[in-house]
Amino acid sequence: MSAYAERQHLPYAAPQLFDLVADVERYPEFMSWVIEARICRRKDRAIVVAMTVGVGPLRKRFLTIAALDRPHRIDIRSGDSMFDRFDQRWTFEPAAEGGSNVEYHVVFEFRSRLLQRLMGASFSDQAVATMSAFKSRAHRLYGRPS
Repeated sequence: MSAYAERQHLPYAAPQLFDLVADVERYPEFMSWVIEARICRRKDRAIVVAMTVGVGPLRKRFLTIAALDRPHRIDIRSGDSMFDRFDQRWTFEPAAEGGSNVEYHVVFEFRSRLLQRLMGASFSDQAVATMSAFKSRAHRLYGRPS
């Protein structure tokens, strides 16, 4: 199993950052490895998302379910047969000095031991790239802090 957490302080309000992460259908615009992200269903505070990720000719489509607790937290799970476990959590906390403390936590385990070894080695880099992509997107949408 691989787990990784990335924490950042960003100069934006928690609701802004929550909305940015919850806007999954925009992911292909700023995350190069996300080919497609489409909301299949919405119910109360949950969404089911069909996502296709890939690099070069390698592509994988899977479903996730996200529980939305605006503006505090987003919990994402996948029951796709490719995974034994796939959990992501985003938390957004207002910071005393202004802005928000954001944490992205991911835990995954592929069913295939080979795939786990191949993907596990680069997954911490991918988690850093994910946080970086959202940070850059926030700067573009909400402006750079002065």
